[in-house]
Amino acid sequence: MPLLSDDPSSCVSPSPPSRSKNMDWKVRGDVNRPLPVIAFFLGAALTAAFVFLGATLDVNWRFSEMAVWGNGARDEGKPYAEQAQLLKNASMEDNTVIMTFINQAYAAPGSLLDLFLESFRLGEGTARLLDHLLIVAVDPGALQTCRSVHRHCYLLRPDGGGAADDLGVEKHFMTPQYLDMMWARNRFQLTILGLGFNFLFTDIDILWFRNPMRHIAITSDIAIASDYFNGDPDSLHNLPNGGFLYVRSKNRTVEFYRRWRAARRQFPAGTNEQHILAKVQAPLTGQLGVRMQFLDTANCGGFCQLSGDLRRVSTMHANCCTGLPNKVQDLRSVLQDWRNYTSAPRELRRRGGFGWTKPGRCIR
Repeated sequence: MPLLSDDPSSCVSPSPPSRSKNMDWKVRGDVNRPLPVIAFFLGAALTAAFVFLGATLDVNWRFSEMAVWGNGARDEGKPYAEQAQLLKNASMEDNTVIMTFINQAYAAPGSLLDLFLESFRLGEGTARLLDHLLIVAVDPGALQTCRSVHRHCYLLRPDGGGAADDLGVEKHFMTPQYLDMMWARNRFQLTILGLGFNFLFTDIDILWFRNPMRHIAITSDIAIASDYFNGDPDSLHNLPNGGFLYVRSKNRTVEFYRRWRAARRQFPAGTNEQHILAKVQAPLTGQLGVRMQFLDTANCGGFCQLSGDLRRVSTMHANCCTGLPNKVQDLRSVLQDWRNYTSAPRELRRRGGFGWTKPGRCIR
């Protein structure tokens, strides 16, 4: 007989014929006799185990978690399961998701959302990136609009389960409502990292003309824009702008976010998350070994420090600009300048000389 066989019977040695009947009766009899004794000891052992668990585990855990074993999943885990599925659907092969936030004011017809999505469609090789864009709505009206124009949409519910409708109106810079929305955004970013996904966050007032990820170093844990780039991507003297932010999901970046959020308690009420980041980025990167990269405004620029070369620019941010109508008007003009550039003959584009229409309400 071979050592290994596909025949199950080949693994069993036949009993000697002369003893088969006697052995069969003896085995049945021997097994039946001790069953009550075994059952008694098993029951006593299980009872003791449950008494021990009940005495040593936290009372809240005892009932809530044992209910989980019966139900199969915790109700509290449902929002995270929903988020994880949305992120999986939108993510790239390396688990990276592009993400932006909107409210009803930004999602209104002809407002920032329309301009934002149009820039992806008009950009060079950026239309395909829309498949990896998750739009996070902070009110039901914005969610409804998102679902009418885009595939990946999510409603971020406010803390405490309160009404989200108040978040639908324009939030003016540095007002309490604006700050609440910024910190809610920050908390959601931490959730994404904890679920194992990288993200590239982009404000809704940023136009995309080329893929900016080509400017992010493979060694960077965090890559972030700066209103005024000092020329050194590794310099922590650059002031960060959290409106354009890439973070890889790693233990050290999750901890970076936790400590960043905890640092809020050390600053006066009304301090925004961006200002706190500028203060803590140096100590936190040193303590945690996080490599932070600041993006060149020639590639990922904005109104603060305008990129004048359309052959290089990847994104354009309406920073250093307040007021929704002002942003919309100037970004609409920027989008028209891009159309003029891309419709020109290739040889003419190579020569350069194209620029942005100035002055606008904010752009200079």
